[in-house]
Amino acid sequence: MRYELVIFDNDGVLVDSEPISNTVLAGYLTELGHPTSYEESLRDYMGAAIHRVHDLVEERTGEKLPADFDEELHRRTLTAFQQEQLAAVEGVDELLGSLVADGVAYCVASSGSHQKIAAGHRNTGLDQWFEEEWIFSSEDVGQGKPAPDLFLHAAERMGVAPERCVVIEDSPLGVEAARAAGMDVYGFTSMMPADRLSGVAGHFSDMRQLPELLA
Repeated sequence: MRYELVIFDNDGVLVDSEPISNTVLAGYLTELGHPTSYEESLRDYMGAAIHRVHDLVEERTGEKLPADFDEELHRRTLTAFQQEQLAAVEGVDELLGSLVADGVAYCVASSGSHQKIAAGHRNTGLDQWFEEEWIFSSEDVGQGKPAPDLFLHAAERMGVAPERCVVIEDSPLGVEAARAAGMDVYGFTSMMPADRLSGVAGHFSDMRQLPELLA
């Protein structure tokens, strides 16, 4: 493989959580008086840290979200994960197994909180593939995606130079962050059209295609 480290986004790449998460977010914002459709939530917030929700709502309306917004959103999202039978993205277990067999290092760099990542992995069985020290959250850095901070932090902690890393992303904000970090990035198009993921080294729609792309 051309790379020493594969950095995975989590939601939508490893865990099929974006439909659930964005349904919850859109519904909660609408409930708070900020009408948001599921499609608008995907467009504006997919792949972003939660501070982007606060920033855009205040920019557009001049109003601040409630002080307990983050806590309540987390509660609603984790409850929905349990109720909706959250699943891993198809083919991820086989992919991770092949990386282990080939001795390729990998980790997660997610805009989600550590609590959300852990819940997603626990509910899907993906926790068997990840040591705690291989999991990085936007909580760990000053700025989330599209800033490069999270990916650079992950590479540093994993002991690999940025140019020897490859990022697997499914959102424009994530792609922007990976490119800003000086890393190659491949766009997973299960939910996002390929034309929204510009500047990537390649696109793919099935996790089983990835090993050949990275070879």
